[in-house]
Amino acid sequence: MPVPVTPLLTVDILIRMVDQPGWPVVLIERANPPHGFALPGGFVDVGERMEVAARREALEETALEVELVTLLGLYSDPTRDPRGHTVSAVYIADARGTPEARDDARALALYTLDQLPEPLAFDHAQILADYRTWLYEERLPPLRG
Repeated sequence: MPVPVTPLLTVDILIRMVDQPGWPVVLIERANPPHGFALPGGFVDVGERMEVAARREALEETALEVELVTLLGLYSDPTRDPRGHTVSAVYIADARGTPEARDDARALALYTLDQLPEPLAFDHAQILADYRTWLYEERLPPLRG
């Protein structure tokens, strides 16, 4: 049986700084294309659990050890990443401390939901809007398809 061709698997981590007033979220400025601001995240390694990949990517890009709170959702629009079809599991995570831009992050900053930078890379504006729905309306984002 031939090996199926499938999308690449990624994780994105919406990190809330729970030791800061208003619990701002961590966004990185991407050093590599596509440029813009983004949630920390990256590709899942073969043999790696999704949750382990989320914690690893958070640490690699922000120097933060995070506590995963919940899975916000799976994002699979074939056009979400201009480099090719990826499916991302997006986790909400809490952290404390001082984040640092590392790995492929050119810079890093904390943002409240009402003062997000532009442009946001990938579909991260949609993910942050879905997080707002989860946070303020206490419901999961709608299934899209």
